[in-house]
Amino acid sequence: MTREQILTFAQQHKTKIGAVLVGVIFLGVLGYEFGLFGRDNAAGGRGFGGRRGPAKIEEVPVLTARVTRADVPVTLDAVGTVQSLNSVVVRAQVEGRLTEILFRDGQDVKKGDVLARIDSRSLQAQYDQVLAKKAQDAAQLANARLDLERYERLAQSNFGSRQQADTQRATVAQLEALQQVNQALVDSAKVMLDYATIVAPIDGRTGLRNVDAGNVIRASDPNGLVTITQMNPIGVLFSLPQQNLRAVNAAKARGPIITQALDSDNRTPIEKGEVEVIDNLVDAATGTIRIRAIFPNDAQKIWPGQFVNVRLELDVERNVLTVPSAAVQRGPNGPYVFAVGEDLKVIMKAVAIARQNERLAVITSGVDENTRVVTSGFMLLNDGSLVKPSDADAPEATPQAPPNRDRRRTGGGGQGSR
Repeated sequence: MTREQILTFAQQHKTKIGAVLVGVIFLGVLGYEFGLFGRDNAAGGRGFGGRRGPAKIEEVPVLTARVTRADVPVTLDAVGTVQSLNSVVVRAQVEGRLTEILFRDGQDVKKGDVLARIDSRSLQAQYDQVLAKKAQDAAQLANARLDLERYERLAQSNFGSRQQADTQRATVAQLEALQQVNQALVDSAKVMLDYATIVAPIDGRTGLRNVDAGNVIRASDPNGLVTITQMNPIGVLFSLPQQNLRAVNAAKARGPIITQALDSDNRTPIEKGEVEVIDNLVDAATGTIRIRAIFPNDAQKIWPGQFVNVRLELDVERNVLTVPSAAVQRGPNGPYVFAVGEDLKVIMKAVAIARQNERLAVITSGVDENTRVVTSGFMLLNDGSLVKPSDADAPEATPQAPPNRDRRRTGGGGQGSR
């Protein structure tokens, strides 16, 4: 084959030749790393035909805890919505120009606190008018009563007619009825005048105001002046499956059901309260029952409209076996734990779980009290693995692995070969 033919063949098959060269280099590196070409391997052995020393037994570092007995509360968890027990849109009840606003947005107010004032000059004039009319009619009534006394004396002495006295008596009755009408008009005008001063109808917290001073405010305004929301106490509405209804009713019959509002991590308590009411109807569409709990919320830690995790404490199980929830693993045959033996080797033990939360699991069978179980470091564990516990009650002495006596071979011709 000529030089030109060799170059043409190499040009046509350069991709395949490159792949073959890369494969040869890769196999050479593997052979060198694993001692296939006479280099000592990492365990003290040789390549083909070389001696291999015993492998070192590795201890798996783990965290452990003891199986203990404790009193465990029986709880139910749900997600609830915070709802104010009272929320009022404050609206004007008379029309007029808003002259003064006496609250700040987001201020806590008490029932009866003055929130704003409306221009009341026209209302004051109407009140004065009906008050004057009442005084006028009161004067007429006083005069009619005097005339009635005169006519009655004249009729008794036969100097006047009985009919005249009766007519005057009717006139007095009419004027007395007119005074009652006048008093009603005065009361109505006084109420309208009082409406010019807008006061807080409940205790609560104001929101953002919807009208500024100087604007004309009307009773028909849809948004009103401001919304006041009661913050404490406050309610949380949540739902539970109907399967829990019997247990909840039984706990309610025994006494108040303690309820906790938890943070988003489902661990940190925000506020503590109790169940107030259980709805009288199961929702047929969802199969749930609505429940409302009441919380004091003195520090205003929960807010209307907020979603919170809710935990109900229905009962307490006394003196039951418990392990940290982190110790419980799940497998195809159910839950199990890694128990640490006296020789510091783990044994995989199947367990029966009565109930479990984010912190504890209640064990009904599978392990005994004071058994040490692994709570962290499962990735390298198998049944029979040697472990190195890191808990406070772990023993100081640990089994030692057999020493590696394998040494590199030395060639002949040394001083000891003479």
